[in-house]
Amino acid sequence: MTLSSSGSLLSRHKKLFISLLGAVVLVAAFVWLTRAKPIPVVLQAVERGVVEASVSNTRAGTVNACRRAKMSPSAGGQISKLKVKKGQHVRKGDVLLELWNDDLHAQERLAQEQLKVSLTRVEEVCTLAEAAQRDALRSQELRDKGFISAQQLDRAQTDAAARQAACASARGDIEQSRSRIAVARAQLERMVLRAPFDGVVADISGELGEYATPSPPGILTLPAIDLIDDSCLYVSAPIDEVDASKLKVGQTARITLDAIKGRTFGGKVRRIAPYVLDLEKQARTVEVEVEFYKLQPGDDLLVGYSADVEIIHEVHQNVLRVPARALLEGNRVLLLGRDGVLEERKLTTGLSNWEYAEVSAGLAAGERVVLSLDRAGVKAGARAEAEAAAIAP
Repeated sequence: MTLSSSGSLLSRHKKLFISLLGAVVLVAAFVWLTRAKPIPVVLQAVERGVVEASVSNTRAGTVNACRRAKMSPSAGGQISKLKVKKGQHVRKGDVLLELWNDDLHAQERLAQEQLKVSLTRVEEVCTLAEAAQRDALRSQELRDKGFISAQQLDRAQTDAAARQAACASARGDIEQSRSRIAVARAQLERMVLRAPFDGVVADISGELGEYATPSPPGILTLPAIDLIDDSCLYVSAPIDEVDASKLKVGQTARITLDAIKGRTFGGKVRRIAPYVLDLEKQARTVEVEVEFYKLQPGDDLLVGYSADVEIIHEVHQNVLRVPARALLEGNRVLLLGRDGVLEERKLTTGLSNWEYAEVSAGLAAGERVVLSLDRAGVKAGARAEAEAAAIAP
């Protein structure tokens, strides 16, 4: 082979190599330009914190007052004085209404006058008895000296004894008169309705001049005054029977009201009913009372508000936790690897609620899990990138 033919072959090989290299570069550029863009995902770092287990009511609960009295006078009569209005705050012992009682006042005044007469008669009769007793003593001395007969002494002693008995009888009349006064005052008290505790008048079922009657046994009548102690409120709510065994008196709770959006009130369990209600088919519940904890003066909650309760029955402190919305079926999560590819991880979980789940194994603090599982294409093996503005702390 000559030198010229050898150079020509080398030139053809060089051109072929350059052509192949160009083709590879073009293919690589095409692949690079047409590759799928990473899916933006919301991430949250796994951290330590509190995880709570709780139960909630199955139907809406109701705000009630710890004390509520629907009262009527213990005797019937015409309303002569109505001293309160709806919504008015009253103190314990304040008079709410009075029935007509002029006749009873007259009886009390009569008993007072009889007492005065009895006191005067006691003073008179007992003074005479003391004098008769002194006469009897003097008669005894005279009889001892022989100046009077035994018959005269006997008369003096008998008269003294009779006057002493009359004095005792007169004192008994005083007690009788005082008892009459007590009876008259008791009857007067039955015509007056007083507040049994501090509270607010919720409703009044009578007007001046109307006739008020107490409720006879077995017959329900409207109360004259409905009094509510608004200083102590609680929520009565039904809890499913399967959760009842987890509850104990004194457990803390959170209360939310439909009427006050965006506010959560603290509470604690004050009573758990000792029986199960089966008012609805296939829905057996236990009635639980949750008392509000430290209400503020400006809260102004109304009895009858609908409410929901969340009762916390178990708490784990300073545990590794993952947001509940990051969990896939089977306690799996997606993590963003360092190569930008989503990978799946199986977890062992412990205590959980609607917000967080405790992680016993499968994750370490600081690893970032995907929260935006509902986005298209988010699955294991997909390329992804973190949304800088949406990364949770």
